[in-house]
Amino acid sequence: MTLYFLVKYLHVLGAIVILGTGSGIAFFMLMAHRSHDAEFIARTASVVVIADAIFTVSAVLVQPITGGLLMMLSATPITERWLLASLALFVIAGLFWVPVVFMQIEMRDLARNAAEQHVALPERYFVLFRRWFAFGFPGFGATMLILWLMIAKPI
Repeated sequence: MTLYFLVKYLHVLGAIVILGTGSGIAFFMLMAHRSHDAEFIARTASVVVIADAIFTVSAVLVQPITGGLLMMLSATPITERWLLASLALFVIAGLFWVPVVFMQIEMRDLARNAAEQHVALPERYFVLFRRWFAFGFPGFGATMLILWLMIAKPI
């Protein structure tokens, strides 16, 4: 196995982790939200925050490192249009993902407080959930497009 293929494997693995964690988090948060059970939402959001911290952050940090190494090892110039588009989409995904992390933390805390006080979820929780849901489309969509660009290199 060459160094190039080892780095490429790590790069693809990072993409899988980002997409897998993102889709899993979205699914579990949506299912918990649909229950309207503050305690269930609080527990789910607690796990989601941990998963994002461990898996998504690690993969997001690995991607530019392995991507840069792949460029160097393959002598791919940064001026390749598919690469520039991928980098722009990576920034866009980050601009939507970073606020989502803070929304998840606040939704967790709001649900935890509602469960502890045996009251209904506050309106702020629902505002945050709608925003979290809306931010997921461009954030996750950007990562899906990056994956396609990585594979197809169409432009």
